[in-house]
Amino acid sequence: MGHRLSKIYTRTGDTGSTGLADGSRVSKSSLRIATLGDIDELNSALGMLLAMELPSGIDKQLLEVQHDLFDLGGELAIPGSLLLPIAASERIETWIDAYNETLPPLKEFVLPSGPQGTGNCHFARAVCRRAERSLVGLAATTEISVEALKYLNRLSDLLFVLARVLARANGGQEFMWDRKRFVSPVG
Repeated sequence: MGHRLSKIYTRTGDTGSTGLADGSRVSKSSLRIATLGDIDELNSALGMLLAMELPSGIDKQLLEVQHDLFDLGGELAIPGSLLLPIAASERIETWIDAYNETLPPLKEFVLPSGPQGTGNCHFARAVCRRAERSLVGLAATTEISVEALKYLNRLSDLLFVLARVLARANGGQEFMWDRKRFVSPVG
């Protein structure tokens, strides 16, 4: 196989359009490109998380997720293609179930805070939710696989659970929302 990126700049996007993998050109402001950008940002947020020391096994799972996100990006870059494996969401559900067994039940909302790994995980979860919203918007105008929509929804759930796991790693803790800390009079 030849070199895919032998030339980094092509000048073909200098007027505000970009090429999809099927050879078609679209505006860089299109919802498809915005969604691809959100997925790319999510993948980069996971890369920041992977740059940290993580409990055993989480790094391999997140690396698998990064590959899935490239598959999903490929689906968006080649309209009509299906690259994300159907079993990807089921794999994530299995991971969530295994991690959730070790966590105490929640009685309140979790604040997105804690040690750096926990904070990075919460940030990645928020970026995932944005990518999901973008994908849902794109699905309103073009055909998107059900698996793609399901995958981002499950991935945000996994990142929430992983943030809880990371908060407890090395004796850390979670910080819960205190709804009674301030009450403002209505009216």
